[in-house]
Amino acid sequence: MLPQEIIRKKRDGGTLTAAEIQFFVDGITSGDVTEGQISALAMAVYFQGMELDERVALTLAMRDSGTVLDWSELDGPVVDKHSTGGVGDNTSLMLAPALAACGAFVPMISGRGLGHTGGTLDKFDSIPGYVTQPDNDLFRKVTKEVGCAIIGQTANLAPADKRFYGIRDVTATVESIHLITASILSKKLAAGLQGLVLDVKSGSGAFMPSHQDSVALAKSLVTVANGTGVKTSALITDMNEPLASAAGNAIEMKNAVNFLTGDAIDPRNWDITVALCAEMLLISGLASDRDEGTVKIEEAFRSGAAAEKFSQMVTALGGPADFIDNMEDHLKLAPLVADIHADGEGFVSAIDTRQVGIAVVELGGGRVRAADAIDHSVGLDNLAGLGDKIDAHRPIARVYANSQDQIDAAAARIKGAYRLGDAPVESGTVYQIIDRDTE
Repeated sequence: MLPQEIIRKKRDGGTLTAAEIQFFVDGITSGDVTEGQISALAMAVYFQGMELDERVALTLAMRDSGTVLDWSELDGPVVDKHSTGGVGDNTSLMLAPALAACGAFVPMISGRGLGHTGGTLDKFDSIPGYVTQPDNDLFRKVTKEVGCAIIGQTANLAPADKRFYGIRDVTATVESIHLITASILSKKLAAGLQGLVLDVKSGSGAFMPSHQDSVALAKSLVTVANGTGVKTSALITDMNEPLASAAGNAIEMKNAVNFLTGDAIDPRNWDITVALCAEMLLISGLASDRDEGTVKIEEAFRSGAAAEKFSQMVTALGGPADFIDNMEDHLKLAPLVADIHADGEGFVSAIDTRQVGIAVVELGGGRVRAADAIDHSVGLDNLAGLGDKIDAHRPIARVYANSQDQIDAAAARIKGAYRLGDAPVESGTVYQIIDRDTE
């Protein structure tokens, strides 16, 4: 086979065979296929798309380009969740230990912040001593003994996707739903999952703000994942406002611990986290329906079992044994704190959630370039939500920063992100559940 003939076939609208796709992916991994050829195929797919069988073949080929984990020795279902990213989205921090408390195993391989969206690994890096890149033996040990381990992607998991994505990122082909599908699923399926639930965000803070595009991506992901043999469903969830009332790294970790202990729970975050967990219990066979899954997961939170699993995971991966009990001693927050007040009064009627995420990046809590170091101590909390009444006594946010200039810049961006109206509006949570039977 020749790479250029595969490119020509797709350019002209042809359907690639599994063997052709495997040959091309092997070349991506080995380096035999050049960057120019990869970018050419990506552009051809961007314009011509891929049939279901092609997407399944591409996903499996990239999954198999490196190590595929095997959890056959575990005595329970192996499941995971993937979010397309948002602002104040810390559901993974509560979800994994809650599922472990219900008998599932969650080997969660997560990522760092991308653009305006926060990264799960960056949040865990705010815990002193926590190892986000353990060796495989420790990862397996913690998953088996605790039931969950949240870590970062290793170099030997789906290496073809890493090279492919890097080229797509600089050739304006990231937005192809078919390539996004293979990219997301190849990494997740390399973790050896039996079940997967996708949290596809829709709204002003989402990767795909169009609801129609979010549904299209969810359907593609669900169809392809089930086509590979992994039982998968997706929830379309709201991202027209920050999910938690906090956005940052250490500050979202603090928010998550307060959720787990019951000290402070954001209602929307509770609803979406419970819905995701219930769906995961359903697809894993640990619940007969979503109602039973909801009851089980709510009990895991309210009994303290989820908090205990979280504490065990943190300790097993190098963090402080007393992290939950003495969180304030271990999480460093920036020294300058200021409330941000709106220029007027009324009810929050709209939020440009992406701008809230950008404010955190500008504080130093995110990256402009992939190699940038981030400041885990900065961020926002007390974020007002849609429908909240704002007046001189109720700020729209509180900022944690290292300088007055940072405070001023964050205040200006947050004020610009919020719109006030005369009447309250309702928040959204879960818009739609998409499974293999969804038309």
